[in-house]
Amino acid sequence: MIGQRESASGAHFGFTDRWGGVSAAPYEELNLGGAVGDDPDAVRTNRELAAKSLGVEPDRVVWMNQVHGADVAVVDGPWGSSTAMSSVDAIVTTRRGLALAVLTADCVPVLLADPVAGVAAAAHAGRPGMIAGVVPAALRAMTELGAQPSRIVARTGPSVCGRCYEVPEAMRAEVSAIEPAAYAETGWGTPAVDVSAGVHAQLERLGVRDREQSPVCTLESRDHFSYRRDRTTGRLAGYVWLD
Repeated sequence: MIGQRESASGAHFGFTDRWGGVSAAPYEELNLGGAVGDDPDAVRTNRELAAKSLGVEPDRVVWMNQVHGADVAVVDGPWGSSTAMSSVDAIVTTRRGLALAVLTADCVPVLLADPVAGVAAAAHAGRPGMIAGVVPAALRAMTELGAQPSRIVARTGPSVCGRCYEVPEAMRAEVSAIEPAAYAETGWGTPAVDVSAGVHAQLERLGVRDREQSPVCTLESRDHFSYRRDRTTGRLAGYVWLD
């Protein structure tokens, strides 16, 4: 269920795989996305199962309405019934014990934490969000709340790798003009984009040294959801929270 889990100096990170849930095909099993056509009751149950497996209360998880942009929201609790969920691609909090979640199915889930300052962030970095600067925007919001890049722990989860993310040559040129580290070539010799490499290059330039990248390619792994591979499919989640 939780494919990767780590704790570091009071910061906790977790990334799900696709197993251990109740969703039926084509969303089997642990689909955590609420806007992909799955049964809402199944998604609710899956979110409860995933949270409990992490030791987090399901009602203390903040989700996003992700739109492939670079907007950031600072949150101190889940969106209330009277408050519409904001359309953002990064959320930041100073509330300890509040888990921030990001949904993906090939895009890069980016989890950030400064345990000393007590600031955490989750960001959704697809190709559009990466070149729009969602990760630098999340870092700016964190530093405004007292975080220091040199103390920030960064973890990125399963995503489509540069060897598999084939794109037209014009698109590769456009992306690499903004982020050269994202320039890639597929395993069969055609133009590609490596979003995760671009994200890590941005983090390095911003002074984040403690970084780890998942080795899992979602398109290659049948243990993970991949939109590029299956189109109609579920969503994985990455979670970050502070003690």
